[in-house]
Amino acid sequence: MVKPLLIVMAAGMGSRYGGLKQIEPVGPGGEIILEYSVFDAVRAGFGKVIFIIKEDMREDFGSICEKMQEHIEIEYAFQKLQDVPDSFSIPEGREKPWGTGQAVLAAGNLIDAPFAVINADDYYGPEAFALMYEYLQNLGDKNNEYAMCTWQLANTLSDYGHVSRGVCSLSEDNYLLDIKETKKIFKSPEGARYSEDGEKTWKTLAPDTPVSMNFWGLPVSFLKELEQRFPDFLLNDTKTDPLKSEFLLPEIIDQCIREDIARVKAMPVSERWYGITYREDKPKVMKALEKLTLEGRYPDNLWS
Repeated sequence: MVKPLLIVMAAGMGSRYGGLKQIEPVGPGGEIILEYSVFDAVRAGFGKVIFIIKEDMREDFGSICEKMQEHIEIEYAFQKLQDVPDSFSIPEGREKPWGTGQAVLAAGNLIDAPFAVINADDYYGPEAFALMYEYLQNLGDKNNEYAMCTWQLANTLSDYGHVSRGVCSLSEDNYLLDIKETKKIFKSPEGARYSEDGEKTWKTLAPDTPVSMNFWGLPVSFLKELEQRFPDFLLNDTKTDPLKSEFLLPEIIDQCIREDIARVKAMPVSERWYGITYREDKPKVMKALEKLTLEGRYPDNLWS
């Protein structure tokens, strides 16, 4: 049986960090967050990792991956702004590629097994990878069955400012009913609060509200949905905002749910998610990874 694949969306890393050489070391051995995701994927049983990057990142990214490639097969796919149907003209002034849906399409010729998709700069933890591996390994030929890992909102908030989260509505048997991108969520004593009218009024969210952190599990057949929907996105959605509109996985998956094409199993993760949304978040992430290492959850040096 072919093992599930891990797809890592990393094309935006260079711009977010001001160049790959400035990626933040956070582990006791100088590891970056991305290395923990690959380590947890190897430990869970994933058979291969595909990094989706920009072509000009290839040399620097390859040096980052040297330590990992002795432990898991690695391949690269390149996300390009120019990868659009011949009939479509790229809007003048557009510089960024077309979002996470196009990123997965860029790896389409390398995907031959059920796959998980994650962000490169999020720490998800071993529980999430174990849950997703088991789900994908048992997926079989169920083309209309998708999955996602969810976190409790309180386990994803920053102490230093607002965040955006995909707030999920779930059925009683933990299937996704709806996902709403909610911006400017602030930590508060009640859990969290957010405003939709420029902070004139506030709404609250419970600490245990399930949220998506872009950790998806998908069958190979999902690629057909992307292929069919991408031209429609370019034809219609880009008219409103030609320079910034994006073909996004959560929106595509939400469309599949609404059209009764697929259902999405939500798998709650009890562990905390970590990321560096603000510069001040870094010490907390470093302290957490040091603690996990001292507890024996990770070796002192991931790849030694």
